[in-house]
Amino acid sequence: MGAELSDLTIIKNGGMLVVEGVITAVGDSEDVARSLPNDVEVIEGRGRVVLPGFVDAHAHPVFGGNRVDEFEMRARGATYEEIAARGGGIRSTVGKTRAASEADLLAEAQKHASWFLRSGTTTVEAKSGYGLSLADELKILRVIRRLNQTTAVEFVPTFLGAHAVPEELSDLPEEYVDCVVNEMLPEVVRQKLAEYCDIFFEKGYFDAEVTRRILGAAKAAGLRLRMHADQLTNYGGAALAAELGAVTADHLEQTEAEGINAMKAAGVQPVLLPASVYALGKTRYPKARAMIDAGLAIVLATDFNPGSSPTPSIPMVLSLATTQMKMTPAEAVTATTINAACSLGRGEKIGSLEKGKLANFTIFDCPDYREIAYWFGVSQVHSVYAKGERVFPVR
Repeated sequence: MGAELSDLTIIKNGGMLVVEGVITAVGDSEDVARSLPNDVEVIEGRGRVVLPGFVDAHAHPVFGGNRVDEFEMRARGATYEEIAARGGGIRSTVGKTRAASEADLLAEAQKHASWFLRSGTTTVEAKSGYGLSLADELKILRVIRRLNQTTAVEFVPTFLGAHAVPEELSDLPEEYVDCVVNEMLPEVVRQKLAEYCDIFFEKGYFDAEVTRRILGAAKAAGLRLRMHADQLTNYGGAALAAELGAVTADHLEQTEAEGINAMKAAGVQPVLLPASVYALGKTRYPKARAMIDAGLAIVLATDFNPGSSPTPSIPMVLSLATTQMKMTPAEAVTATTINAACSLGRGEKIGSLEKGKLANFTIFDCPDYREIAYWFGVSQVHSVYAKGERVFPVR
């Protein structure tokens, strides 16, 4: 938090010893080398940067199809809100996701997992929200569970049934809310398909009364809370997240001082998503510096999704954070590693390279960590390791 964001505790000429996927020693490479077993595999990183595997704390990796047509519409001047009013946006992806089989969704999501890995990311928060029916939300969450069984990325599942009201219930939104509370949530919890519950709190989507009902029911059922807040308008989302005890408030492009102070008082972590601002062609980024100055433990994430942020690249997010939100490279790295891990309840096992933590790390082909944000548009990822095993490039 605050000034601590800039403290990366860099070890020059550092080394690590990994045993059965866990870091058992960290320090000067010569000191670590003195205690190496005879049969150890040595990974040479001289002249390269080694960082914890990135933790992407806000993503939507399971969906059908794409929205490239809307991408062109925005290039021709249409806004996100206008596209949604024409039947595009979230509902467009819902139709494609519903039409896709579970096997097809898994195959596509496995491809997305490979994209995350080659960007240096080893942990991803994965939201549902493109099903908007009991059967299809469960289908997406089952795919997320299968991703954990079939890929090297750890996916943290979040139930986002309240992403939008489906088209067939557009005139009966209260009926859909009843479905989320009385049908979806109990079944998600019964099948242990999610750790968190999220909601898109925004004008035209879900208001404060509905948000209190849905997140209240989720909390009572044992799920932790996250919120899409203040993305399109300053709707009081940050303050509501604080009121409800959410772990994170995400987006926050429109959040002002009142919301920042409320998050600080309640210990809510802001998750900032500059790639979605960039991809939508907007210019108002979250007030990262004000949040840092207030002492908030901010997080950066991709918001990977087919509509408003079609990128799995944390290095791209680092570039946007430094150039558009005036975060330092060190602050941005902290916000995509240990801070992000803490926002997912995993700060004790990932997010930093310390004794006793999982050996999730990325080696970059550069001698200075600042170059990861500086050289944008080109991957400098040399190799990625999850639990001590090289997972990119594949052996």
